[in-house]
Amino acid sequence: MMLTEASLSIWGWGSLGIVLFLVTFGPFVIFYLAFYILCFVGGGLVVTLLYGKTNSEKYLEQCEHSFLPPTSSGVPKCLEEMKREARTIKIDRRLTGANIIDEPLQQVIQFSLRDYVQYWYYTLSDEDSFLLEIRQTLQNALIQFATRSKEIDWQPYFTTRIVDDFGTHLRVFRKAQQRATEKDDQGKGTAEDLVESFFEVEVEMEKDVCRDLVCTSPKDEEGFLRDLCEVLLYLLLPPGDFQNKIMRYFVREILARGILLPLINQLSDPDYINQYVIWMIRDSNCNYEAFMNIIKLSDNIGELEAVRDKASEELQYLRSLDTAGDDINTIKNQINSLLFVKKVCDSRIQRLQSGKEINTVKLAANFGKLCTVPLDNILVDNVALQFFMDYMQQTGGQAHLFFWMTVEGYRVTAQQQLEVLSSRQRDGKHQTNQTKGLLRAAAVGIYEQYLSEKASPRVIVDDYLVAKLADTLNHEDPTPEIFDDIQRKVYELMLRDERFYPSFRQNALYVRMLAELDMLKDPSFRGSDDGDGESFNGSPTGSINLSLDDLSNVSSDDSGQLHAYISDTGVCNDHGKTYALYAITVHRRSLNTDEMWKTYRRYSDFHDFHMRITEQFENLSSILKLPGKKTFNNMDRDFLEKRKKDLNAYLQLLLTPEMMKASPALAHCVFDFLENKAYSKGKGDFARKMDTFVNPLRNSMRNVSNAVKSLPDSLAEGVTKMSDNVGRMSERLGQDIKQSFFKVPPLITKTDSDPEHCRVSAQLDDNVDDNIPLRVMLLLMDEVFDLKERNQWLRRNIKNLLQQLIRATYGDTINRKIVDHVDWMTSPEQVADSVKRFRDAFWPNGILAETVPCRDKAIRMRTRIAGKTKLFAIMPDELKHIIGAETTRKGILRVFEMFQHNQLNRRMVYVFLEGFLETLFPQYKFRELFNKLHSRSKQMQKYKQKLLSTQAPSLQKR
Repeated sequence: MMLTEASLSIWGWGSLGIVLFLVTFGPFVIFYLAFYILCFVGGGLVVTLLYGKTNSEKYLEQCEHSFLPPTSSGVPKCLEEMKREARTIKIDRRLTGANIIDEPLQQVIQFSLRDYVQYWYYTLSDEDSFLLEIRQTLQNALIQFATRSKEIDWQPYFTTRIVDDFGTHLRVFRKAQQRATEKDDQGKGTAEDLVESFFEVEVEMEKDVCRDLVCTSPKDEEGFLRDLCEVLLYLLLPPGDFQNKIMRYFVREILARGILLPLINQLSDPDYINQYVIWMIRDSNCNYEAFMNIIKLSDNIGELEAVRDKASEELQYLRSLDTAGDDINTIKNQINSLLFVKKVCDSRIQRLQSGKEINTVKLAANFGKLCTVPLDNILVDNVALQFFMDYMQQTGGQAHLFFWMTVEGYRVTAQQQLEVLSSRQRDGKHQTNQTKGLLRAAAVGIYEQYLSEKASPRVIVDDYLVAKLADTLNHEDPTPEIFDDIQRKVYELMLRDERFYPSFRQNALYVRMLAELDMLKDPSFRGSDDGDGESFNGSPTGSINLSLDDLSNVSSDDSGQLHAYISDTGVCNDHGKTYALYAITVHRRSLNTDEMWKTYRRYSDFHDFHMRITEQFENLSSILKLPGKKTFNNMDRDFLEKRKKDLNAYLQLLLTPEMMKASPALAHCVFDFLENKAYSKGKGDFARKMDTFVNPLRNSMRNVSNAVKSLPDSLAEGVTKMSDNVGRMSERLGQDIKQSFFKVPPLITKTDSDPEHCRVSAQLDDNVDDNIPLRVMLLLMDEVFDLKERNQWLRRNIKNLLQQLIRATYGDTINRKIVDHVDWMTSPEQVADSVKRFRDAFWPNGILAETVPCRDKAIRMRTRIAGKTKLFAIMPDELKHIIGAETTRKGILRVFEMFQHNQLNRRMVYVFLEGFLETLFPQYKFRELFNKLHSRSKQMQKYKQKLLSTQAPSLQKR
């Protein structure tokens, strides 16, 4: 009992004490008490550690002085002397021997050290001797480089090697494109296939080197540049400087990562190249036709979307303007143009996304009526003749065409020689028998080759004509017209026989010919909103003079509701020229609208329109008759009234429903003519294309005849002495034309290797005494436009015409002009200018350039469109007439597309760099060095394994 009372008193008093404690000091006193205890214990530990550290340091100091010998007094004195007498390094600022070059070079060295070395070196040391040593090392390397550069003849590199490297790179790209296209057709193509195929073709062509790792792997690229810079430092630095590893590594890193790598990154950037192309041809104006051609040829949805979005943005801006008066018409025209561009982009994007055919030539072969090119124009046009020649080869009628061409060449040559003979007779020189004998031999050769019974193949014509020709050859002197009757018969046969020209117009080769002549109009897609409705409209002109309404749903029925008449006439005076102007009132009715407007046309507009529609629609030429042209007299009012009446009758006949039904496509032409806008003449474009066709069989011979009578231009061989070869002319002409279908490139050496799998320069024959730079340029053009698809006869004519075109511009001194240009490029002034550009690009105003931010994708896409438009605009029409418009377009787009891949651009930069070093150090085996540096290539290993696998069966058989 007492124990119980005692325990209760303890708990009671304890509880009371706790309650009083908490009431007095608060409920958080427990936490404060714990914190105080913890601080007390921690402070004790800190005091103990500090005391132990102090005692330990004192003990270690006593031990050091007890066991180590005292330091010699000479070392501090030496250190003091070195600080007091700083060694001065004298640097000679001369580098190349030309002050105009040395000054910007010194600035480049100074900026490089400042921005790549000094910013971190001064955090380690204040001594300048190390920086001066690096500067001296760089200058020694530059001095050696300049000395070697002066000893090298750079003309072969710039005129042959660099063009060969570019042409070979283009050839590899073309073959890679073909392989990638084949994979696309099989449904296996990807975006990376082109790059992979490119390096596959490179190793097949180069055989012993492939640069895929350097171009696709940043790590391997940096390693390659470090190895290359170290080799260059070994060649350029004195042995003592090169053995200094620290110095060598510093200089190597500055060159590799500070200069070469940023430069290569910039030069291989597609967007930079596109901007540079635009800058180079900045003086050329972008025309509407070139721009719309690019839009309609583009197969990149990103490009089309960028243009469409920009057009929409401009449309919003124009619609927001508050204008009145004359400006409103200008803004409406701009809005219509932008709407048209937007519509074309949408149609093209829809076509690409749906996966439908976008090739204009293939579409033209399936849709619509094509314009007609007469046989006369085909036979005298260099481009058209090729396709007709291929077709005649397929149908077995090549003998007729070859005979016609051979006779044409004989006639021109005979005319020239007879003119030369008559001029010599007037001068008292007599060579009548010799010249006539040569002409007789040529005529007999043509007869034996095509018309005699031994001829194979033989041209079949009336026997009496052949007998008459044989009798003339036996009893009379040959004349230029001796074959005219038979040639006329052969021409009629090719024109009328269903096997030849009529069937050719229905063949796919005819469509391709029209494309090369730029006489195909782009397809227009009409119908439902999903793009199922489509049609192709042939046109005698490839120019894109379309209005917005050309893309609208204007049918022939709607156009049949057009009514037009000349309501008034007037007289205008423009810069002293007086002409009549006719006001045409047009009334157009449709289901929902009823429109009326006035448009103004001159008689020349009527005449041009009439010529265009009668050429496009042959059945109209016998129905529509335009009143004849007559000199206008502003006082003759009766003439004006009569002309108004005749033109009104012309319009009424043109707008009859019967006329529209007979030619459904005529409605669009009529509506374009009557639309309230400035009339865009189409006949001028068509006439230019038909009238300025290059005629290698006639025009070039006449030019030579007028310039140098003694040097006639034969059909295939060009400029040769008549007195030496006219006796063999017919045989040579026939053989050359017969060989036209063997796809043998010109200027090829006799080799067992496939020319398509070797470098471009491998096709140069060193034994041929010709102009090497000019021939390399022609080979490059051959590669750009892929002329190997053409037959040998046409390629020879193209080569001759290009030579004449170049010589007409530069004369016979083209080689000297090229050499002079190379000398100018390597002159001290130009080298100094290049160094200054490099300095200003990397250090504008002496400050290291900031990393250029990546431009927006839409801007880059529009830059691509602008670059292609510029290239199309500067391409001369003469080139299109020589090699064909479609071939020209494909060549330009191929070159442009080649520069749109960063990895491929890097490969080209490294090829140029390797060629430069091989030229600079010819005594060293740089080719073997590069092969070793690229030996880890994956493509190279695959190629070697493939060779071993193909060689193994043959070795087993042995």
